[in-house]
Amino acid sequence: MPMTAPPPDLSRLSLSEIAQLADGQHLPPVDQWHPAKSGRIDIRIARDGSWYHEGGVIRRENMVRLFSSILRKEADGSHVLVTPAEKLTIEVEDAPFVAVEVKSEGEGRDRVLGFRLNTGDLIVAGKDHPIRMDERAGEPSPYLEVRGGMEALITRNPYYDLAEIALAEDASPIGVWSNGVFFALEPAA
Repeated sequence: MPMTAPPPDLSRLSLSEIAQLADGQHLPPVDQWHPAKSGRIDIRIARDGSWYHEGGVIRRENMVRLFSSILRKEADGSHVLVTPAEKLTIEVEDAPFVAVEVKSEGEGRDRVLGFRLNTGDLIVAGKDHPIRMDERAGEPSPYLEVRGGMEALITRNPYYDLAEIALAEDASPIGVWSNGVFFALEPAA
């Protein structure tokens, strides 16, 4: 399956173009595949979104995008690479995806936030892709739901962009709107 190259950055795209591209992303139906053959593979996704195979970083972006397209989260919380013929468990240190860029259009309730992931996937935050806050080691850890219970850790720069928006809009609690949904930027108590 040929993988298309991800957009270089979001600055050249409007939010409507990002939404259209996000809607046009077609992934294999991994939720429908239940192969009899299963096992483990020495693949690890680090907290920073880097993929490793047998201890060495996978440098081919197309390979990472291909693997991410057949990634599924199981009911027990584990992550697997799945095809119609085989299901292989991998290690995920935190979230399997990383949100590396955000673009904002509009203000307040009319704001729309589009994210680009380290895999090139585009996600528009909203009802189907909520933002949630957690706390790890005393620091805020924001996440964006991607698909099938899998999330993207929102990296520092996009998180600072969200915090800047929230502070400028002076919402209480501190948070941001996207697609008519408000997302608090404070960990739940």
